[in-house]
Amino acid sequence: MLFEIIIGSAMIVVTTLIQGVFTMVGVEYMRDYVDRHHEPALIWSTLRLSVFVLWLFLATILEVWSWALLYLFIDAFQSIETAVYFSTVTFTTLGFGDIVLGEEWRLLSSFEAANGLLMFGWSTALIFVGVQWTYENRAQHRKKHSQRH
Repeated sequence: MLFEIIIGSAMIVVTTLIQGVFTMVGVEYMRDYVDRHHEPALIWSTLRLSVFVLWLFLATILEVWSWALLYLFIDAFQSIETAVYFSTVTFTTLGFGDIVLGEEWRLLSSFEAANGLLMFGWSTALIFVGVQWTYENRAQHRKKHSQRH
């Protein structure tokens, strides 16, 4: 059990680092874009926000695959497809239960589920901030545009 706790904790550190890197790169991109483009067109604002969401989704994919690779490494599953499927279902807290870890590793699935819950919350908060920045940037543009006329 102690070994599972150590491995689960290490994976939480790994996925938090992945999420942190994707967060900082994404946030810097959003801020730099807003600073450089003072008159955003609706289509470009929409595309920028969509790229930001997809960027955060890429972080999620990497996090899921990190867990899947762990399961292969510890021999919990024999195929990459099964490991990725189980990891995706667990990380999203969907938990179908059609594939489960053996008793010696089952504690890891609870670590992954808790990890996924936190990472999705983090991404959701960032998406909300991205929408807010986009809205505020467009509102400032409209205000400046209306003051000129």
